[in-house]
Amino acid sequence: MGEEAIWTAVAGRRRLLATIALASANFMAMLDMSIANVSIPHISGNLGISPSQGTWVITSYAVAEAICVPLTGWLAQRFGTLRTFIFCVLGFALFSILCGLSVTLGMLVVSRIGQGICGGPMIPLTQTLLLRLYPPEKRGQAMGIWAMTTIIGPVLGPILGGSISDNLSWHWIFFINVPVAVLCAFSTYELLRPIETPRIKLPIDRVGIVLMVIWIGSLQIMLDIGREHDWFADTTVLSLGIVALVGLIVFIIWELTEEHPVVDLRVFRYRGFTVGTLTIAMGFSLYFAGIVVIPQWMQLSLSYTATQAGIATAATGAASMILARTVPKLMPHIDPRILLSGAFLWIGSATLLRINWTSGIDFYHLILPQAIMGIGMPFFFITATAITLGSVPPAQAASAAGLQTFVRTIGIAATTSIVMTYWNDEARVSGSELAGKLNTAPIEASLTRSGFQPDQIRVLIAQLVDKEALTLSTDKIFLIAGLLMWGLSLFVWLAPRPKSINVQGGH
Repeated sequence: MGEEAIWTAVAGRRRLLATIALASANFMAMLDMSIANVSIPHISGNLGISPSQGTWVITSYAVAEAICVPLTGWLAQRFGTLRTFIFCVLGFALFSILCGLSVTLGMLVVSRIGQGICGGPMIPLTQTLLLRLYPPEKRGQAMGIWAMTTIIGPVLGPILGGSISDNLSWHWIFFINVPVAVLCAFSTYELLRPIETPRIKLPIDRVGIVLMVIWIGSLQIMLDIGREHDWFADTTVLSLGIVALVGLIVFIIWELTEEHPVVDLRVFRYRGFTVGTLTIAMGFSLYFAGIVVIPQWMQLSLSYTATQAGIATAATGAASMILARTVPKLMPHIDPRILLSGAFLWIGSATLLRINWTSGIDFYHLILPQAIMGIGMPFFFITATAITLGSVPPAQAASAAGLQTFVRTIGIAATTSIVMTYWNDEARVSGSELAGKLNTAPIEASLTRSGFQPDQIRVLIAQLVDKEALTLSTDKIFLIAGLLMWGLSLFVWLAPRPKSINVQGGH
């Protein structure tokens, strides 16, 4: 069916309802990238695992999503865009049910992997279907709607996740997906059948997929169990590291020589794309470090609820949403590298505002740096995407967008594991240093006069030391992240000024 016939077949109220359904599906997929972050202490306590083990819930979803995003184009051509989308939405609903029913960490991680496999393709597929729905003169509006759900999802995720975990149960952060997914699948099937794409039999790079799963899986398992097994002193962790490294090398060689690669690594020959992709991966990874640490620190050390931790975390996204429409208007008039470099200086400065946080900090001063950081986030994400996709020919923009998302997602997953390891290790080191310097005699005497028993006094002092140690560890993470953000403000200048501006190609 030609484009004009599609716009005639899907017009008026039908187009509006289809747009709402697609936007809802995209919102749901984006929501689940962050909804579990503030619920990790609830999940960890309920399943009887440590908070660091609980981060598997985040990283498993991210890695599964990263593996599937590069396959989206092949799946859409092989099975049809609409069929693939509906299958992913229904699969997402099924695995959401399994996540909510999970009673062990293993079951929850496997179910989250299933969610990521189905959720990854949903994001670019909603974008593709929306572009097919609208004529060229209205595609800007369609992408505006898509961008709004992409921004709002991660913003509301921590708030919604915290509120549900505090007032109901963490299981319901997954169950709420089910009615939305079923409604979206049914609606799009009824409304969008006229715009289904033809199915084309294409070769699939099976070797590339297997190699990708091997090296990514080995890397992630190594990162997740390393902190529990003294890293490379453990033979299992060392073996996983070797498999990941060898697998990556073989994967790169294979993909560069394969006629139909699952991941088109050849786009890395464009300097702007390479610098832009690494910038996005590193920038998002450093930003995500705070998204993971802040909610857990607030709940474990400051006794805030998950809802309050979610509100504090979401302040960044709220500020970003306000300025998201401004950035594309500035880029044609200002060198995007200037905007991006300034964004990193701003975000790094906002990150460094956190390095003097104490256990006695009030809620206002917790939110303030988050809101300040949010001002710079649209200038970072939209501008970096423009530099990245503006550096490749239009014919390779789709492959470039998928690869950019792939690298970004892997970076976030790896950073989550590394940051949690450093956070816990630094807390132990700081705790030992505090214990060695602490003069407990006056505290013990005061508590004894108040009627506390010696065992109770020791527990109270130990809890105080742990609380302060975790705070010092948190401050160190933000010091490192802030300085690295400043470093990225210089790194972006390795990219040439893009010849074209493309802010709609990535997600």
